[in-house]
Amino acid sequence: MLHLRIVAPSDVADRVLGLLERTDSVVNVVRLRDAASKPDGDLLLCDVAREDASVVLSDLRALDVHRCGSIAVEEVTTAISDAHDRAEQAAKGAPSDAVVWEQVQERTSEESSLSGTFLAFMVLAMLIAAVGIFLDSEILVVGAMVVGPEFGPIAGLCVALVSLRGRLSLRSAAALLVGFPLGVGLTLLTALAFKATGVTPDTFTREDHGLSTSIANPDFLAFFVAFCAGAAGMLSLSTAKSGALIGVLISVTTIPAAANVAVATAYGDWDSASGSLQQLGLNVAGIVLAGVLTLWLQRLSYLRRRASHRAALRGDAPAP
Repeated sequence: MLHLRIVAPSDVADRVLGLLERTDSVVNVVRLRDAASKPDGDLLLCDVAREDASVVLSDLRALDVHRCGSIAVEEVTTAISDAHDRAEQAAKGAPSDAVVWEQVQERTSEESSLSGTFLAFMVLAMLIAAVGIFLDSEILVVGAMVVGPEFGPIAGLCVALVSLRGRLSLRSAAALLVGFPLGVGLTLLTALAFKATGVTPDTFTREDHGLSTSIANPDFLAFFVAFCAGAAGMLSLSTAKSGALIGVLISVTTIPAAANVAVATAYGDWDSASGSLQQLGLNVAGIVLAGVLTLWLQRLSYLRRRASHRAALRGDAPAP
């Protein structure tokens, strides 16, 4: 269940109250007149089944509540009530499969922002991956994949493409277009410094480093893994099954590929650098393609649910 806290002017609050009372998946409706300020208006509280949360929020936006008032959404972790059970039964589907589009858009909007923290994580992740490549250590490479924050902007780009949000797409693309080159550049300087000071060997060949060899050889299987990971990542981000996201982060070699571009360039291995760059592009393309497809299918399901919901509301409305 989700808890909604709604502030609306009195005339709009009348329509909001009518909407909430006619929706079977909404319970615990409370109205407190003139209880809110900044913005001024009535305060309405309710609980809604997660499966119908987006369609109810869509109805509230249609009433311009978000412009003349406000809407806040909170998770209800525990609810002991027969009324809650009936509300969840009235909403078709499983709560864990439900997509609350407003939450998805808000989450990806935050994670796709180009910030100092994002850039710091990108650089640190590539530095860790570079050391892992030098030492041929799978543990360090996996650790770098977990530290890397690149999935946030990639997910934001997918959401922007499906929901046609131009600003989000530009912000996500900017984070990727700045983050990856900055990380590669600083990792390259670090690799050159390591080489010049003797921290790493004077020569570096793919034959002696199996991880570098695998990273620099993009193929169909690499694309297939990226596609599967992209679908799993979108599912974990858009539903209640967020525990799978860590597995997604350590299954696609975006950060290691970028780090290997820097390491190979530092040692003049242009074939390896080129292969790693292709691997990076292949992985990002696979994730975006799968993410867009997954969200598009979820969006179609939501649009069907919203149409059914609005048809039910029209049927319940009294005849003029």
